[in-house]
This record gives sequence, C-alpha cells and structure tokens, in this order.
Amino acid sequence: MIKSKKDKRQKARYKIRKRVSGTKEMPRLAVFRSNKEIYAQLIDDDSSSTLASASSREKITAKDKANKVNQAKLVGKLIAERAKEAGVSSVVFDRGGFLYHGRVKALADSAREAGLNF
Repeated sequence: MIKSKKDKRQKARYKIRKRVSGTKEMPRLAVFRSNKEIYAQLIDDDSSSTLASASSREKITAKDKANKVNQAKLVGKLIAERAKEAGVSSVVFDRGGFLYHGRVKALADSAREAGLNF
C-alpha cells in the first residue's frame, strides 16, 4: 500500500512524540510548518498547557515577509524572546515529523542564537 506524504509525516511525528516530552522547567518547542506559514509553541506536557507561542502570521513578522526562510528566522527569534519572558532557558525540540532542513532548521538556529538551549 502506497502511503501519502501526509501519512509518512504523521508516522514520523508519532515516533518523535513517543520519545519527546516537555515539562515546566524544560518545555517542548513544537514546530508546525504549512505551505505559507510557520508556527512555534512552547508546551508543558505535564499540565497540557502552552507557555508561549509565535508565528509568521503576527504583525511583527508580517512586515518582513521577504521569503519563508527569513520568516522562520524571525519566528525563532521571537519564540526565544517569549521563552525568556516566561522564565525558560532550555527546551526540547520537536520538529513535528518535518525534516530538519530549510525553514525548520532556520527556526531552530535562530532560536539558539537568541539564547535558547537545546
């Protein structure tokens, strides 16, 4: 049976989530990438709550929409700033089944440069 690209990503996502879990001290940095936008959330899995979030749909990043990789860099910087405000310095990275390449890698690298440890 031929699986679609979406099914393959979902399978990889489940595999990652089996191993990766966030806590209050070290939340999970979850990334979702659509065709047009990119989203990042800091999630505490113990209490099932979102500590901080950032996306390329916000007004801060909307004016700098040069290309998708630059948007991802801005979102990574923004999520790192919001993590510091929430008192978080280190996170567990959850790529959400997407390849660690391109926009996902750009977001992760800019979050690291802005001060998040993972």
